[in-house]
Amino acid sequence: MLTRRILLMSATAVLPVLGLPLSPARAQSLDQATAFIERTMKEIAAVVNAPDTLAGKQQKLQAIIDRTVDVDGVARFCLGRFWRTASPAQQNQYLDLFHRVLMINITGKVGEYQGVSFVLGRTQPREGAIVVSSTVNRPGTAPSKVDWLVSNETGSPKIIDVIAEGTSLRLTQRSDYAAYLSHNNNSVQALIDALRQQASQPG
Repeated sequence: MLTRRILLMSATAVLPVLGLPLSPARAQSLDQATAFIERTMKEIAAVVNAPDTLAGKQQKLQAIIDRTVDVDGVARFCLGRFWRTASPAQQNQYLDLFHRVLMINITGKVGEYQGVSFVLGRTQPREGAIVVSSTVNRPGTAPSKVDWLVSNETGSPKIIDVIAEGTSLRLTQRSDYAAYLSHNNNSVQALIDALRQQASQPG
């Protein structure tokens, strides 16, 4: 059954334990990833905490996500091996719907959040990417541990996953899609139709 969990992963990680220094290039990459996530989180917190209309917050948050998240890359990852079996037309439809559903899920409840703040933690390489750890604080709720997986494959830093309290959102979504497809004759079109239904029913 489809869920709506989307907005929001190595030998190199052992280097600090061994006392071996990172190369200057890798250290620079870590610093860039940290600065990127810090800027992004400040932007998100500013939008969420601002005395703006819900529509205004949603529009601004969408602009941040479009700029900082590799949405197409995440979408392809979530579809897994079925990306290769989809026709070009289906791939285009899927990417469009994935983006729309992601925006609905992330921005749909933005009006419920106020007083959000964050504290950055450790930054370290992991599986060809960089993980920037953080703690997100919200009044009335326990602090949440959120890790941001950052990749430079597109030529600039992009978020490719959010790991909330140890749970990878893109791995969870990929598992959900695989389960849905297995119960629908591995039909990519069936998944597209389900996403279209989600996209037509915001909130």
